[in-house]
Amino acid sequence: MRKEEISMSISKSKYGTLPDGRDVYEYILSNGNISAHIINYGGIITKLITKDKHGNDTDVVLGRANLDEYLDNGGYLGAAVGRFANRIAKCKFEINGNTYTVGQNNGNNSLHGGVIGFDKKLWDVEEIADENSIVLSYVSEDGEEGFPGKLDVKIKYSVTDENGLKIEYFAVSDKDTVCNLTNHSYFNLNGYKGGKIYEHKMHMMSRFFTPNTDECMPTGEVLSSKGTPFDFTTEKKLGDGMKSDYEQVKMFDGFDHNFVLDGMGTRKVLTVTGDKTGITMEMITNQPGVQLYTSNVLVSANKGDYENTKHDGFCLETQVFPDCVHYSHFPSAFLKAGDTYYHVTEYRFV
Repeated sequence: MRKEEISMSISKSKYGTLPDGRDVYEYILSNGNISAHIINYGGIITKLITKDKHGNDTDVVLGRANLDEYLDNGGYLGAAVGRFANRIAKCKFEINGNTYTVGQNNGNNSLHGGVIGFDKKLWDVEEIADENSIVLSYVSEDGEEGFPGKLDVKIKYSVTDENGLKIEYFAVSDKDTVCNLTNHSYFNLNGYKGGKIYEHKMHMMSRFFTPNTDECMPTGEVLSSKGTPFDFTTEKKLGDGMKSDYEQVKMFDGFDHNFVLDGMGTRKVLTVTGDKTGITMEMITNQPGVQLYTSNVLVSANKGDYENTKHDGFCLETQVFPDCVHYSHFPSAFLKAGDTYYHVTEYRFV
């Protein structure tokens, strides 16, 4: 991308009003080629617009029509989730010999931070114009949803001059705790009106995955993906795996699994391309895993002019492994008091 094609800008407008009277704002970060629309309710990405192979603007995330619909955001469309992304079995874990019970909202388990997670909070916002960024801030008080420690959280959204949406997560606690944050956007690189995702082609640097129980909880095993639908080490269509008779896929009518990402540090781990638009997105992260979820139980998402349902989008939830609080051989989500949690993921369009 040539420098003269880059035109950075941030704009702000009122998006709606919460039932308690507080206003919600939408921020648009743009570089002239891509733009990210983010509201400070739930840190939700409402639109992510890039160019297709013909130069047409294409919104590549599913969403809802207005704030009222986001207040009942089943499926967590576009939202920041925490304190603990993914699931915690039986809503319990131990730290330093103390047992903590967290919010139950997914059968017998806790999902994405509990009953009222970060996706349902109104965040403070700081604009950083010279970095084409906004920083969302929220303080989760000690004991919120049962988690220990007062957690000071910041999420920085940036549109980069490399045509990326970069999301950085920072958190500090005053007590030993656990922390595992992510974003729950549903992508369709053919555009949100692009239909089913079966023909998208994906290449992922991952040789292992963690299988699930019928409650979508990890069994604790780490299995080789070689020769299974979970093997994306060679580019293939999402539908080739999603329509497989492999038991782990059949159980969920698609993927809803943690993939173990190769390598360490911040690195490119995934490339995916929409077959109709030619839009290619790379994912760069410092996390050990990504939950690939192919919207298997999405009932309805409607931006006002098109209704999305099952298999119309895929999520790439970079994270520490689900339920890692119960498995010592999984990467740890433990956050020591005073230490800083840092997670970065960039979705880059090439």
